[in-house]
Amino acid sequence: MGATAETPRRIVMTPAARRALDAAARLFYERGIHAVGVDLIAAEAGVTKKTLYDRFGSKEQIVVEYLADRDERWRAFLAERLDAAGPDPRERVLAVFDATRDWARELSPKGCSMVNAHAEISDPAHPAHPVITGQKRWMLDLFTRLAADLAPGRADATARALMLLHEGALVAHGLGIFPDALTEAREQAAALLT
Repeated sequence: MGATAETPRRIVMTPAARRALDAAARLFYERGIHAVGVDLIAAEAGVTKKTLYDRFGSKEQIVVEYLADRDERWRAFLAERLDAAGPDPRERVLAVFDATRDWARELSPKGCSMVNAHAEISDPAHPAHPVITGQKRWMLDLFTRLAADLAPGRADATARALMLLHEGALVAHGLGIFPDALTEAREQAAALLT
């Protein structure tokens, strides 16, 4: 697969690559990207270091796959929730916050993997950087589309306010600043939409 600045190169997953990616995803999320080396990933996945490099080429590509895979799973999870919310624009916006709360409780107790990754990878030249920023741009675009159905003349401003509530809640959740930040953000979003 070719890659551009906006769409990084992806690999085809073999069973060994999938095991390695699953191990890397767990380790990267729990310990941090820089704290986890390929030796540990290989050991946890039950593969050799050579297999890792044969499949991924570099640790950077493993990071790309980890973040892209997580983003794809999030988008699919959210799409199901938006479909279930029905056509009401306000309910669709609130469904994003509900989905985020449920995802975070189940899969992201330490906060957003993209935000956490960005704390370690802020260099735009890193091949995972477009995955991180692309996911957040996608979320802003989603909020903009949803806001356009609610308040067409104020869609951009409303979307930015929703994005700030959403992302702030993810950070507060990950840091444990106060209990149930994601529910608080949903309530603030509901108030904003009235």
